[in-house]
Amino acid sequence: MRDPNAIDFWRGFALVTIFVNHIPGNTFERYTFSQYGISDAAELFVFLAGWSIGIATRRRDGTPEPAGQSVVRLLARTVEVYRAQLTVMLLALALIAGSALLLDNPLILEWHNAGGFFADPIQSVCGMALMTYQLGFFNILPLYVVLIGIAPIFVLVGRVSLIAALALSGAIYLASLVFEWNVPSWPGEGDWFFDPFCWQVLLVLGFVLQGWNLRSDTLRRWSRRLIPAGVIIVILGIALAVTGLRPDPLMVPEPRLLFTFEKTYLTPARLLHFLGVLLAFAPLYAFLAPRIGVVGRYLSQLGRNSLAVFSMGSILSLIGQLVRFQTGGGVLVDMLVAGSGLVGLGFTAWFVEWRSRTKSSPARS
Repeated sequence: MRDPNAIDFWRGFALVTIFVNHIPGNTFERYTFSQYGISDAAELFVFLAGWSIGIATRRRDGTPEPAGQSVVRLLARTVEVYRAQLTVMLLALALIAGSALLLDNPLILEWHNAGGFFADPIQSVCGMALMTYQLGFFNILPLYVVLIGIAPIFVLVGRVSLIAALALSGAIYLASLVFEWNVPSWPGEGDWFFDPFCWQVLLVLGFVLQGWNLRSDTLRRWSRRLIPAGVIIVILGIALAVTGLRPDPLMVPEPRLLFTFEKTYLTPARLLHFLGVLLAFAPLYAFLAPRIGVVGRYLSQLGRNSLAVFSMGSILSLIGQLVRFQTGGGVLVDMLVAGSGLVGLGFTAWFVEWRSRTKSSPARS
């Protein structure tokens, strides 16, 4: 398994943050960075996915691998994530149904949009297969499936010109904001919580920046020069979060999505804030790595096995919600839920790597 590195570390950090934030109201939620800005760990997770695609589609010497190999690699990953999404959805619905039976509380069946499944399972199963039926707090993986599925387009365009890949992505992003494109939900009304037409720009941005970073040190020089700008953006984000200032969607001019802070559409304010966070904190890993020891190794191990850890984290966060609901929460309950969840995430990462080592080791006679 590869050694700890900045990408895996921050991806592990994002996974822990998402796990905590997916248990609303818990004691530790207030200490996550999503409470002190207008972007959160979802942006970090998608951006790092794009950066990782840039690494995965290149050889060790930095040259691009054959185009066909990259396409097959990404499509195989798409199938893997899609399979994880179906498994996690099924387990989540089973947990909700089992809790409703065990606690004799049919209202639990309505949690996180699960009521539609139990009221109309035939259409809902079809919606699950199409990913147009999603549960609350279980809507990142469908976005990830779509983004990895369309990634070959941008990878192939990027082989010709990274600027062209970013321009294509930016054009789709701006058009989506202006015309409010989104994927409709079915069965039921509404749209996807994460609009893939908008969120793809963050994946492509990660891919393009990784390519530029590999080709020259210009990006690294400018990122160091812009650290003060990133710090200013972070401070401004803290001020907006603490004061609760938000533009009123009914008062802003058209196209309104250019001026609001909506997570669904990754509006420009959220994107700018995330880039500020990236500039301000990206150099921090080099300072932290020699000083945090086991914590750094733990987070890097989570990041190395992000799909399995994220899937398990989604289930564990739902269990945490149910435990808090039944017990009424409190500091001790939250410590138990968060502590056992972090142990569960670590065990998941360890088990995946142990299983991989077992498969790759020579068979004993």
